[in-house]
Amino acid sequence: MTIPAEPLGDVHVNRRNSGYEQHERSYGAVARDLIALTKPRVTVIVVATMLGGAWVANRYAHEQGLAGVSPGVVMLSLLATVLVVGGANTLNMYLERDTDGFMARTKNRPLPAGRISPKLALWFGLAISALSLVLFGLVVNTTTTLLAAFALFSYVLVYTPLKRKTTLALLIGSVPGAIPPLLGWTTVTDRIDGPGAALFGILFLWQVPHFLAISMFRSRDYQRAGLKVLPIERGDRHTRHHIVGYLVALVLVSLLLVPLGVAGPVYLASAALLGLGFLGFGAWGLRPTVLGTRWARRLFAISIVYLMLLQAALLIGA
Repeated sequence: MTIPAEPLGDVHVNRRNSGYEQHERSYGAVARDLIALTKPRVTVIVVATMLGGAWVANRYAHEQGLAGVSPGVVMLSLLATVLVVGGANTLNMYLERDTDGFMARTKNRPLPAGRISPKLALWFGLAISALSLVLFGLVVNTTTTLLAAFALFSYVLVYTPLKRKTTLALLIGSVPGAIPPLLGWTTVTDRIDGPGAALFGILFLWQVPHFLAISMFRSRDYQRAGLKVLPIERGDRHTRHHIVGYLVALVLVSLLLVPLGVAGPVYLASAALLGLGFLGFGAWGLRPTVLGTRWARRLFAISIVYLMLLQAALLIGA
C-alpha cells in the first residue's frame, strides 16, 4: 500500500540555496559547514570498516607468507579513504541541494539552508576527491586507487541521479558504499580475493535493511522530494519482506569469513548470535500487529549496533 501524498503547501521548503546571500561569516563557521558536507557521522562507519578490512588482511598476509605494508601506509590509506568518501558525500549534497530542501532531516544542511554557496561546495568536493585519488595512487597501490575511483564516480554520477528514477538506486548505491572494507583489504594485499569479497558482501547486504528502515520512517520526506523508495513504490509490507530476505543473506555471508580462513571461533559465535538477533527482530516486523514506523526506527538503531559489534568481533576473533 503506497502512502498518500501530502500537500506541499503544508510543508516548509527551504529554497535559500537558489539565491545564496553573501554575508560575513567566520572562517570557523565556514569550516564547520564544509566538514558537515562530508557527513562526519558516516565517516565513523567508514573508518571502522576500512580499518577492519586492513586488520584482517594484515593477519591473512602474514599467515599466507605475503608481504605486508607498514602502519604508515595503512594510515595514509585511511586518510585517503576518508577524503574520497567525504568528497563523494559533498558532491552528492551539491547535486541534491534542491531535493534536500523538501526533506525535514536535510533542509538545514549547509546548502539548502544557504550557509554555503553551491560553487564553494562543488570546488571543495572536487578538491578533496582529487586529493584522495592522488594519495591512493602515490602511496598505496593501483588496485586500491581504481576501487576508490570506481566508488567515487559510481556514487556521484550513477547512484545520485538514479534516486529519482528507480528503487534499484539503493542496490546500486550500496556497491560504492560497501567498498571501504575492501579498500582496507587491498591496501595490504593489492588484490581482490575471497575474504576481501566477503567483507564487501557483508557491508553491501547490511546497507539494504539499514536504508530500507530509514525509508520506512522517513517515507513522507522521500515522497515530497520525489525520490523513489520501496515503501512508497511497493508498500510497507513488501518492504518488510525485502528487509528479512537481505538479513538472511547477511547472516550467511557474515559466517563465510570462517571457512575462508580469516576468522575463528570467537568471531563465529559472535556473528551467529548477532546475526540471529538482528534477523529475529527483522522477522518480528512481519507480524501484522507490529507498527511499521516504530519497528523501523528500532531496526535502524539495531543495525548500527550490529555492525559495530560485528566489527569488534572480527578484530578480536580474526
